[in-house]
Amino acid sequence: MIIGVPKEIKAQEHRVGLVPSSVKEFIAHGHNVHVETNAGAGIGFFDEEYREAGAKILGTGQDVFQTAGMIVKVKEPQRQECSLLREGQILFTYLHLAPDPKQAQALIDSKCVAIAYETVTGENGKGLPLLEPMSVVAGRLATQEGAHFLQKHCRGLGRLMGGVVGANPAKVLVIGGGVSGFNAAEVAVGMGADVTILERSEEKIKFLKGHFGQKAKICFSEEEILRALLKESDLVIGAVLVPGASAPKLVTREMLKTMKKGAVMVDIAIDQGGCFETSHPTTHNAPIYEVDGIVHYCVANMPGAVPLTSALALNHVVLPYALKLANQGWVACMKEDPNFRAGLNVCHGEITNKDVAQSLKMDYIHTPSHLAT
Repeated sequence: MIIGVPKEIKAQEHRVGLVPSSVKEFIAHGHNVHVETNAGAGIGFFDEEYREAGAKILGTGQDVFQTAGMIVKVKEPQRQECSLLREGQILFTYLHLAPDPKQAQALIDSKCVAIAYETVTGENGKGLPLLEPMSVVAGRLATQEGAHFLQKHCRGLGRLMGGVVGANPAKVLVIGGGVSGFNAAEVAVGMGADVTILERSEEKIKFLKGHFGQKAKICFSEEEILRALLKESDLVIGAVLVPGASAPKLVTREMLKTMKKGAVMVDIAIDQGGCFETSHPTTHNAPIYEVDGIVHYCVANMPGAVPLTSALALNHVVLPYALKLANQGWVACMKEDPNFRAGLNVCHGEITNKDVAQSLKMDYIHTPSHLAT
């Protein structure tokens, strides 16, 4: 099979679908790899290194899409990329379709086979192994960025995360105790902040209490408690995830009026539509905006801020799945592994993920004809 690696064209996105070491693995398995020129240059992987790994360097992304049987990317295809996809071509990348009906329709129209990293499940349907490394990165960055924008010259209220003698540390509220929320809290605790985590899963609450002990307060998430905590919080990190579906809007516009002016809100869930009512996607070039005096940070590709770390971590988990697709073909993979099958979002013109379809208010088919035989 020919594996295609186009250069990412989303704003300020320097990650790359396959690093040279991953290319070597595909070559060793008898596949060909076509890489767009300078696809990895933003993180120090230049064309010569890809050539040495065995890849063929092509001049444009269009060349890559036209020649490859499977496209391996990082971010969802942009409009001009969707127009290059063709029937039966495998697209393996993050999609985050729930808040993006235009992309969903473009994938449907292309009749490609679109498999989303973020909905592939782990053993026994638990966990999201291809989303986890980026959730770790996003969680850690959320606190780092929140601390930065709490500074007065960055439009925040001017609070130091760890405080000093005579001045209390920042109060940090993390909504959601999953992978990203846990990592956000870890960094906040490490910076000396006063941390509270809201979570609804009893299993996760037990884990969080056991891990943090007295270093963080763990509370069952309900609206009354959320409202009370928002009033006193300096930094709020939204880390709520419903796999494949749109994130619930937990913090409303009305709640913002009760918060401190200059408080900072970081919405890690923005890829799935955001968990704050006032959230809308931003970029690394213009990461923040204010609503009612509250600073919002809603960058839709947060791990892109540290693209070298992110690309290496992503390749580490994606490579076995991508090799399996190339070696066995997508039909065999989906039939053999129900957890991998959970990643199939769009197939030959039909949505095949129930949560995605419900979020988009579109029809879906549980078993596409290619998997029915």
